[in-house]
Amino acid sequence: MTKYGLRARVITLTLAPTLIIGILLSAYFIKNRYQELEQQLAVAGQAIIEPLAIASEIGLANESRENVRRLIGHTHRQHSEYIRSIAVFSSQNDLFVTSNYHRNLDLLAVPRGQPLPERLEVIHLKDALLLRAPIRAIAGFNNALVEEQPIGYITMEMDLSTVKLKQYQEIISAGVVLILGLILSCFFAYRLLQDVEMPIKQMISMIDRIRRGHLDVRIEGKLLGELDTLKNGINAMAISLSEYHLEMQQSIDQATSDLRETLEQLEIQNVELDIAKKNAQEAARVKSEFLANMSHELRTPLNGVIGFTRQMLKTQLSSSQQDYLQTIEKSANNLLTIINDILDFSKLEAGKLLLENIPFDFEDSLDEVMRLLAPMAHEKGLELNLRIDPRIPAGVIGDPLRIQQVLTNLIGNATKFTERGHISVSVELKQQRDERLELQFVIRDTGIGISERQQSQLFQAFRQADASISRRYGGTGLGLVITQKLVQQMGGDIGFSSRLHQGSTFWFTMSLIQTDLPLVHPIDAEALQGQSLMLIEPDHESRLMMRERLAHFDMALSDYAELPETSDRVSSALICVDAVDVPESDALIAMAKQAETFSDRVIFCLPTTELALSEALLTSGVAACLAKPLSVRKLIEQLQGEQQSLALLPPAVEVHTDKAPLTVMAVDDNPANLKLITALLKERVTNVFTASDGKAALACAQKQRFDLILMDIQMPEMDGVTACQEIRKTPLNQHTPVVAVTAHAMTGERERLLNEGMDDYLTKPIEEHILEQVLHHWTHPHSGQTQPNSPLITPNKLGETLNIDWSLAMKQAAGKEDLARDMLQMLVRSFDEVEEKVNLALEDSKVDLSAVIHKLHGSCAYSGVPRLKNLCHELETQLKKGATVEDIEPELFELLDEIQNIREQSPHYLDETV
Repeated sequence: MTKYGLRARVITLTLAPTLIIGILLSAYFIKNRYQELEQQLAVAGQAIIEPLAIASEIGLANESRENVRRLIGHTHRQHSEYIRSIAVFSSQNDLFVTSNYHRNLDLLAVPRGQPLPERLEVIHLKDALLLRAPIRAIAGFNNALVEEQPIGYITMEMDLSTVKLKQYQEIISAGVVLILGLILSCFFAYRLLQDVEMPIKQMISMIDRIRRGHLDVRIEGKLLGELDTLKNGINAMAISLSEYHLEMQQSIDQATSDLRETLEQLEIQNVELDIAKKNAQEAARVKSEFLANMSHELRTPLNGVIGFTRQMLKTQLSSSQQDYLQTIEKSANNLLTIINDILDFSKLEAGKLLLENIPFDFEDSLDEVMRLLAPMAHEKGLELNLRIDPRIPAGVIGDPLRIQQVLTNLIGNATKFTERGHISVSVELKQQRDERLELQFVIRDTGIGISERQQSQLFQAFRQADASISRRYGGTGLGLVITQKLVQQMGGDIGFSSRLHQGSTFWFTMSLIQTDLPLVHPIDAEALQGQSLMLIEPDHESRLMMRERLAHFDMALSDYAELPETSDRVSSALICVDAVDVPESDALIAMAKQAETFSDRVIFCLPTTELALSEALLTSGVAACLAKPLSVRKLIEQLQGEQQSLALLPPAVEVHTDKAPLTVMAVDDNPANLKLITALLKERVTNVFTASDGKAALACAQKQRFDLILMDIQMPEMDGVTACQEIRKTPLNQHTPVVAVTAHAMTGERERLLNEGMDDYLTKPIEEHILEQVLHHWTHPHSGQTQPNSPLITPNKLGETLNIDWSLAMKQAAGKEDLARDMLQMLVRSFDEVEEKVNLALEDSKVDLSAVIHKLHGSCAYSGVPRLKNLCHELETQLKKGATVEDIEPELFELLDEIQNIREQSPHYLDETV
């Protein structure tokens, strides 16, 4: 905004009113004078033309042109200053006579077709004034004058040039007066500036000197009015500032002295802080080393537990043995997940933990949590129930592992602090907007409850309700903290309500997305039509929840607290055994015999702690024995005719019969791990060599050429990295791929090992499908890859360089080949839409790719395409951070290439159907 000085304001405010008023007044008077002059000329013309019209009547009536010419000529000459021409016209609008020659007589005449003027007409032209008056014949009648119709008319043209000259003179006079007024105003403005501006400039100069520290200066002289008051105020201010300056100087001297002392103390504190910082950095390093070592020490035995459990599951087992081993495997995996949570606690604190966004079967995921936690609840005689809102769709998109982790934590806590009663888990659909589902999970228990004083400590790290509970029930106190942060990171909220000795209720909310992808084979409800089921459940709440979950199937359902002595005939009877009071096997067999009298099929639902009773029950003729809490899918499969038998089950996993003609060396200092890796490799390759440390591995590498080496990292005498570097120097294995196999899972461990010479990275416990991917990638030539024993580009993630990983697809499809083919086929069919959208975005950067990338990411999760899935994950992460199309353009081209590769390879897996 423009700032104007005092001079400009005074001149403006002085001259502007004078100029405006002068212009307005001049314009007003000039306009009036202009109109007045024209009116005077018109009046003068009227005074001339009206007598002429009367005087011309006789000459016109008698057609005496000479008389009329003399009359109008005389008048023209008398007023030649104003009159240009006078003309008389007959009643037929013909020129009768004119005072002089006129170049445009049509201008003087009435236009053809218009009547003669009845009265005086005044017509204003550009530079002339035209007057027309009628000439009437006047005759006497009864001594009175009577006007008749016009016998002609007279026209007189008057010149306006004289009038305009006078108008211009008036304008010039007004301008002269206006200029004189402005000059006078300028004079007064100048005088005002002299009286005001000069003192003000003097004050400004004085204030500037005071600002620069000259506090002894004063303004002298007598000024006008308020300026003198302002002068006195400035002088008083200078006096006060001088006094304040003196006091301030004294204060500064004192403060400087104090500051010197403070600086000395700060130097001492800085030294102490520097020492404390170094101690903290050392503590952080020790903590990182501790976490890394703890990870290694815990993962190493877990690798053996999980690995040999899976190997045992490949053998022929009874149903109970298989169930026990599956429980061991799931529990070990749960322990592994807890270890990962502890290692990722720092990520949670920093908000850097990445969540999966994949489709999964909602009910199966919750049933898996209930199966894992059931043994702990049943050992204490607790009933564990699950209720799912029937409005919740089967398929959803989210992070199933983190949801299971949150539920495991909350249900585990409820079980830990509950001695009797039951634990109920319910999931409600609170709101649905398009495909987005707002869910609320509620976990209720009948445990010891939490006092108001203890509730404030629940969500604090390494803290429990109080010391006594911690000593009695154990635990690190990290569970609820991790749970709270996970729920918040998933966009939800968590809370609880509790009263001492009256139980607790924990709840949390989260948002998931509905999907129509076929995650598991749907339950064939039509096969249940016409069937009837009798439900026997002693626990009232469990009976209500089970009835609600079975109510939407089309079959007759009746429920009882205990087995009735007689009943109408039913298709099946489901007898649930209470976890608190489990009868002996003889009593259960007697119940089964009684139920067979009115039921075609008897099914028992046993607590997980009593599964050993299933062998005796199945031998007695019971159709099936299921574990509590009841899985609806397993029950429906039994009702459809899929019965268990006492015969040994076939191997759970197909044994590899076609071994690759490869020579692989496994190196590990742990005998259990080495034995497990050897067993896994012997199922897949022909020749397997083992070494228990780095020196032994180096000795083997100097004598034998290998196609692949699996190298443990932490070993005595020579670690894995050193052994890898030494093996690179041998002539036989200088190009052999070396894959690091380690239990270390800290952030940055993989990048460190790859930078130090390793070709790939494999974490313990070893997943068989990932091991198979590693073997396939490093020992089988395929599109875009080099031959074995040649330098390779390290993949971003295990298996990621495989366009289609069929073993992974089969694992994701629960071993169902038809489902795996369907999933891959649906993925390939969606490529056209993705390519069209991406190409459009590359042409027009304003196109939003979030929805199509999100949809493709979900489709990749169950189709065995790890590299495409990782590309989608990276793109979706960048888009959520606000990246533009230009920022992710290289990744988009890579995505299009990967889509084309999958499209070309898919016919080999779909029998040329795509």
